[in-house]
This record gives sequence, structure tokens and C-alpha cells, in this order.
Amino acid sequence: MKSQDILHYRLAGQGPVVVLVHGLFGNMDNLASVSRSLVDNYQTLSVDLRNHGRSFHADTMSFALMAEDLLRLLDQLDITRPVVLVGHSLGGKVSMQLALQAPERVRALVVGDIAPATYTGGHEDVREALAAWPASPMASRQEADSWLAGFVSAPGVRQLLIKSLERLPEGHLAWRMNPRALLDNYDTLRGFPAHQGRFTGPTLFLKGADSDYIGPEHKAVINSLFPEAQLRILVDAGHWLHADKPELFQRLLQRFLGELSVPEKTGP
Repeated sequence: MKSQDILHYRLAGQGPVVVLVHGLFGNMDNLASVSRSLVDNYQTLSVDLRNHGRSFHADTMSFALMAEDLLRLLDQLDITRPVVLVGHSLGGKVSMQLALQAPERVRALVVGDIAPATYTGGHEDVREALAAWPASPMASRQEADSWLAGFVSAPGVRQLLIKSLERLPEGHLAWRMNPRALLDNYDTLRGFPAHQGRFTGPTLFLKGADSDYIGPEHKAVINSLFPEAQLRILVDAGHWLHADKPELFQRLLQRFLGELSVPEKTGP
């Protein structure tokens, strides 16, 4: 790991620090509306995970390494007081890993529609599209969307992917994320490492009612690792619950944050 390999980030607002961690194939902008809903009372730290957004590329993506990435960023920003972690999907797994790996650095944990579990299958259409991405450059986002539609039927998922394209000085589009590393590490990312310890701080799991990422079969492992966990279900929401039901998601999050006894101000 090179010393300059620090996650790309954005700070906004003032107050207790809330770290926002996006999901697989995404970037920090996926949780921008959540950040905007918090900045009047909190300082949000939005990040791009390794191999995502504008963060550095790396061959390996273990959960321990990704948690260390977040810790390194907190140290660089001199954020020494425990933070609140809010993670969606892959970001939820990374946040859970950090809470279990370094519980003294975490005040509370919010997990969006994911469990500390191994999933079978998933993202087959996206993985097929990324593996088949043509060598000839795309000239426009419309062209990219049309090409992706041959693999990915859901418009929202295509838009998620297209947000990771950037226009180069030469005029064509290229990935900001690192598709090869994401594909090579996919089996690791759909799993979750075994843990002996527990995170005993306040924990909120938010589940989309129309999503099966958190099921009855996950109750035992959630309770064993996060004994203070609460579960709230968002009706008419799928896996992208913060986009499907933004006002409800933000209201539940702010209610949870408001119940915490946190210092009035933390951060760099």
C-alpha cells in the first residue's frame, strides 16, 4: 500500500461525524441526498471505496483491507472521536467489518439492506456486461446506456453504472471504477468473514420490504454480532431503499441519530 493511497472523500456540514459508504459498482454520489439531509446537524464524510469512483485502484479487496482504508482516512483527517457509519449494500458490509474490527472507533452503525452473510449468485447481468465491455470507446452516455441495455434490463441499475463513466480529454468515456478488480474479487465481496467479537453499540438495520437481502435466516448471525441491533422495514422499497423511499429512509436515519448521546461537535 502506497502512502498516497487514501480514499477519495468529501466533507460537508458541521457536527458529529457521519461516514457514508456506498454500494458495489457505485460511488459517493449514490448517497448524496442522504448527506444533504444531514448537513444542518452533522458533518458527513462521503467516501469512494477502493476501485470505485475516484479512489485508488488495487488488485485486492478484502473486507479487512477496506476497513483499514476507512481507518486510514479518519486518521488523516484527525477524526479521533467515534463516528457513526452508514453503509448501503457492500458499504454496509464494509461498515460492519469496521465496527467489528475497531469498535472503539465507531459510535453507532446503520446498515442498508445487507446482512453479515455470504450470498449466492447476484449481479450476473452487470458482471456479464462489464466483462464484455467493448474495447472501442463510447462517445456518449446514451450510447453506453443503449449498449448496457443488451445485458442489464433495469434502467436504474444502468444509470448507476453510467455514473461511474467519465469523459477523458480525448472526448470518449472511460470507467472511473476498476471493473477488472471488481470482477476478480466478486466472490470475496459477496461473502463476509467470520468474526469472534461483537459490536455492542447502537445498530440499525434498514430493509427494503421488496428485497430479499435480509431474511429470517440472517437473524441469528445479526443478533450474535450486533446484539443491540434494531430492524426497520421500508414498505414499497427494494434493495435501493434510500432511492426508492428517500424521505422515509432519511426520517428513520435522523430519528436513530437523534437518539444517540453524541458530542455536539467532532471532526477535523
